[in-house]
Amino acid sequence: MRLLPFFKKRDFFTAAEKQQVIEAIRVSEQRTSGEIRLYVESRCRYVDPLDRAAELFWSLQMDHTRDHNAVLIYLAMKDHQVAIYADKGIHEKVGEIFWKKEVIAMTTHFREHHYSDALIEVIKDVGEALYINFPYDRETDKNELPDDIVFGK
Repeated sequence: MRLLPFFKKRDFFTAAEKQQVIEAIRVSEQRTSGEIRLYVESRCRYVDPLDRAAELFWSLQMDHTRDHNAVLIYLAMKDHQVAIYADKGIHEKVGEIFWKKEVIAMTTHFREHHYSDALIEVIKDVGEALYINFPYDRETDKNELPDDIVFGK
């Protein structure tokens, strides 16, 4: 039951866009043992977005993957903040420059209000990096984390 029905959570994506983003995550993860998650919230006040992404990474228990190859893409829509936080396994393989390049690519698309397109592009890039460094092994790999978009406040 909602006590204050006039406070409606704003939808940042259409249903079709949400489905396209989730499908991009699923397709990217089919080729790798790595995991990709997307966390979207309205605001990231008083905190650096990378610090917020790290906090969420730990609270979502993304550090529990076998190969430490999980990646969190973080968006604070109203504050126009973005960050990518990666576990040590994949971070050590691709390095800081890769993540910075992906954040720049996202923000470039965001300036033109192409949010889902930006996310899909970055998800594909991250998926490719995961595939190169952690290819899928039919014998041992399983989907360790949900593929859905996590929406915060």
